[in-house]
Amino acid sequence: MIFPLVGLVFGALLGVFRAKRRGGSGFDLLQWGAVFGMLFGLIGLFILVFIERAAI
Repeated sequence: MIFPLVGLVFGALLGVFRAKRRGGSGFDLLQWGAVFGMLFGLIGLFILVFIERAAI
């Protein structure tokens, strides 16, 4: 399944756009992108584990 990867990419893009909207520098864009990417990737991983365990 691809949920963690999709979550990672979506979270990174969301973090970059959010930092850019707040007027952040290049390092702010990287940091926000990394943090949101890890967060959404972890959420995607939990969704994947739930789906595999529930056999949906």
